[in-house]
Amino acid sequence: MKILQSIAGMFVWLAGLMLKDYANDDIDIDRVMKMLLIHDLGEIDAGDTIIYAGETQELKAKEAEGLKRLLAILPQGQGEEYLSLWYEFESGESADAIFAKAIDRVPPLLHNLHGNGHSWREHGITKAQILGVNSRIAKGSEALWSSLEQQLEAAIEDGILES
Repeated sequence: MKILQSIAGMFVWLAGLMLKDYANDDIDIDRVMKMLLIHDLGEIDAGDTIIYAGETQELKAKEAEGLKRLLAILPQGQGEEYLSLWYEFESGESADAIFAKAIDRVPPLLHNLHGNGHSWREHGITKAQILGVNSRIAKGSEALWSSLEQQLEAAIEDGILES
């Protein structure tokens, strides 16, 4: 399972690079890439849950502790920089973090849209849940969200997602 998470993480990084020109605001793609990498390290170590279940403080604390442990092996000072980027990503307030969080939501949507809604069906996820969680993509890229929203509407018409 952790290997699958790593592969999905690679897709996120590639998506970030390919879609950087669609960010709503000026971003530093190097910082965005670092945030996405660090974010995935926390999930790989602590375990990932389906986003529609809601994030818990316990899981975030576990991710932070895992990251601190992993980053402690780096030369002095480097781990602090990366941990700071993780906290910035989690807070989602800077332009870089907003875009990174938007990009992080793209692969699960595409996996479901092009995989007959497999995870949505398995977990009984509704259109309202999908729109509620993923509409934040627009904060990072209105163009990207517009395209995904159209694909979600097509999924409803095709019976992949129930309305």
